[in-house]
Amino acid sequence: MITINQLKSEIILDKNKVNVKGRLGVSDIIDNEDILRKKAARLLGINAADIKTLEIIRHSIDARKKPRLFNVYTLELGLGSKAREEKLVKRCRNNNISISNTVVYRFPNAGVEEMRHRPVIVGMGPAGLFCGYMLAVNGYKPIMIERGYDVETRTRDVEAFWNGGSLKPNSNVQFGEGGAGTFSDGKLNTLVKDKNGRNREALRIFVKHGAPREILYESKPHIGTDVLKRVVASMRDEIIKNDGSVIFGAKLTSIKADNGRVKAVVINENEELETEQLVLAIGHSARDTFEYLQKINIPMEAKAFAVGLRVEHKQRLINEQMYGEEYADLLPAAPYKLTAKTGSGRGVYSFCMCPGGYVVNASSEEKRLAVNGMSYSGRTSPNANSAIIVQVTPEDFAGEGALAGMEFQRRLEEKAYSLCGGKVPVQYFGDYVKNQTSEDDGLFLPCIKGGYGFTNLRGLLPAECEAAFIEGMGQFDRAIEGFAGEKAILAGIESRTSSPIRISRNDTLQCPVLRGLYPCGEGAGYAGGITSAAMDGILVAERIAERYRQAY
Repeated sequence: MITINQLKSEIILDKNKVNVKGRLGVSDIIDNEDILRKKAARLLGINAADIKTLEIIRHSIDARKKPRLFNVYTLELGLGSKAREEKLVKRCRNNNISISNTVVYRFPNAGVEEMRHRPVIVGMGPAGLFCGYMLAVNGYKPIMIERGYDVETRTRDVEAFWNGGSLKPNSNVQFGEGGAGTFSDGKLNTLVKDKNGRNREALRIFVKHGAPREILYESKPHIGTDVLKRVVASMRDEIIKNDGSVIFGAKLTSIKADNGRVKAVVINENEELETEQLVLAIGHSARDTFEYLQKINIPMEAKAFAVGLRVEHKQRLINEQMYGEEYADLLPAAPYKLTAKTGSGRGVYSFCMCPGGYVVNASSEEKRLAVNGMSYSGRTSPNANSAIIVQVTPEDFAGEGALAGMEFQRRLEEKAYSLCGGKVPVQYFGDYVKNQTSEDDGLFLPCIKGGYGFTNLRGLLPAECEAAFIEGMGQFDRAIEGFAGEKAILAGIESRTSSPIRISRNDTLQCPVLRGLYPCGEGAGYAGGITSAAMDGILVAERIAERYRQAY
């Protein structure tokens, strides 16, 4: 196979088509296979008919020369002869043309040790879901336990809460089938290197269960909260179809051990499941579970993470800056990614950017408030939002051991709750800089799931984080004009960007003091988003399979 990188093609938009369909989607922008085949053949100096197979591996939009916009592709193609492909690449002498190094994912062969009881996976966020999925389709019949509920029930509970109902501690934006990522747009980009093909395998599984095929090649892939719910439910059905079990409303309350090895797990304080392989994919909001793990002396440590505020702008402002005014209303809602280094040395960056999205009340504990962001698949909200967050380290919350960062989060969330009596507190950026309370003037309103109130957010973040936030916003304004505008809307607090804790694990991915316990995913401190958590879940499934045979 041959890989062609950085193949460019100018985007020519049919405005008559736009008038009928509204905004164009990715499928309306990219070139069809015949055009790509001809462009690739011309670059290689061969006939288009010589190309037997062609696949888009990556696609992005280059708007650096706007108003001229370009599609940028990475293509993988086959000529049907490895020898001919190698000869052609050598002849081309082009750094953007090479023999493909794409890795085809392979689940490992089963080990030889006996598995006496079925493996148990705690948590059905992306790490637990993919770990369970891989074990199930390969014959290991896992038992999945989730303190929350199925995605259908969970959705009803979340929407009731956003509409003024009471918070359900085990069924909310953080807990339930699919994990916190279910209500955050389903963004699937990751910085984790994919040397073993796990990233692409996770995307392939998503597509198999209903995600759009574009996620296999888009540079910033997303599914959308509405579609992701269906995908998660389909993956659950596949687990059950392959003799796995799924138990909702099942909270881990204790772990039983014998001679330094997992023996059983107790759920809801009264039901015991015997197992020797316990995957702990609990997510970053399972604070009571972290407290229990500390009590039984599971080694953990506080780790760095980030906190900040959600920032909303009109999506058209972002589109104009990304695409140019001519295409602002035609192309898909534009994303952005921003980073800054402040004078104090703190990093400030955008996180979980939601084009055409909503800020959501993502609370999971009584009298504590946290926000997140999400988009539906169409990304049709008039506002864009992202978290603008500031790095914090254990030095910022020293003195409380492994759970210090978690307690730091709780204090911030208690402050946020108190500002508007449990409603999401919001403020215009201009007033934030001036340290004065905002009042709703009706000129630019937030798109928020859940009640909100205008207030003064100053004092919510620690003073050094506030200063870094304001400085970072100023730097971002130079990249996107208007980003630090007077009427940009802030909402807080964004406190759960990643886990504040890392649960120790050794080279076999097991807890060093309790064999058979596998800390996994974002909550355990080994991932930072849907895709990296899914990859870690797949990795843990591999380690279990490499050691044990399916029979038990």
